[in-house]
Amino acid sequence: MSVEQWHSQRLTRVRELLGQQTSVQAILLSDLNDIRWLTGFTGSSGWLLITATDMWLFTDGRYTEQAHAQINAAGVAAHVIECRTQQSVFEALAHRLSKCSHIWFQSAHITFDVFQTLNTSLSADLVPAPALLGAIRRIKDAGEISLMSRACDIADRALAEVLPMLLSEPSEKNVRDQLDYLMRQLGADGPSYDTIVATGPINAARPHHYPTDTRIEEGHTLIIDVGALVNGYHSDMTRSYVIGEMNGEQVHAYEAVREAQAAGVALAGPGVATRDVDAMCRKVLHEAGLAEMFNHGTGHGVGLLIHEDPYLNSSSTAILQPGDVVTIEPGVYRGGFG
Repeated sequence: MSVEQWHSQRLTRVRELLGQQTSVQAILLSDLNDIRWLTGFTGSSGWLLITATDMWLFTDGRYTEQAHAQINAAGVAAHVIECRTQQSVFEALAHRLSKCSHIWFQSAHITFDVFQTLNTSLSADLVPAPALLGAIRRIKDAGEISLMSRACDIADRALAEVLPMLLSEPSEKNVRDQLDYLMRQLGADGPSYDTIVATGPINAARPHHYPTDTRIEEGHTLIIDVGALVNGYHSDMTRSYVIGEMNGEQVHAYEAVREAQAAGVALAGPGVATRDVDAMCRKVLHEAGLAEMFNHGTGHGVGLLIHEDPYLNSSSTAILQPGDVVTIEPGVYRGGFG
């Protein structure tokens, strides 16, 4: 299927949701990730207005040429409207919404001040968009999965090239820099997030440690958390190593985490509650006597955001569906151990 067909299908899904409403006549999007998903537009300033038959992208003069090019490349039928100030955006919206009584807006993606100004600028009533709108982007199509698969492959290949240098006592920063360089050389736009390299009994006990000049030495546990970014889509991979021979405590922790992850992966599938996947991983680590060292959620969705719905943790009410892309990444961390 072509890029144009992917975007057409996405817009159809949004308009089908809008068509189920009797009182809401339009959707106003301010989340730039949603705008990119529907139109291909990657600028840092934009509003997207969608009705049953038309669509307008409002952006400033920095991005009008870019917007035209990206929308045309995506095969999207949308009008690009240049607006040099936020007030001019609201005036343009008011003109196009004069016959609408109610519109959906993304309440989580505008400030209260912007909401107040928008509310006074429009004659239509602003209605918070339902959660179903976010759920549409949560389910990935084959085009998105292809991009994430490519991002995973790039991160895998970069890590494979870096592994031999771990035995030469590089610093965490050295490894981070080489990974980021190689991912770009292999075709990524950059890293998905700040690459994590954490070594030793102190740093490796911190899941989101920021790389330092600390040397990777024999006997250290080592965490590398790395992902590649490809055309806006992320990958997310965490790997654990021990430099040199493993002691008994390290073997026990490593095998328990590997078993917990395998159990979570085996359970995950359509119709399964995300909290049950989390509980399965915790059950394995509890039986190994390591439950208290697992100090974060089991996983999360991945897509245009590195962390997005659905989340796999004890408080989640989400049910896995076909098209979900999620991580399953249990771990154990203890200061003085790693």
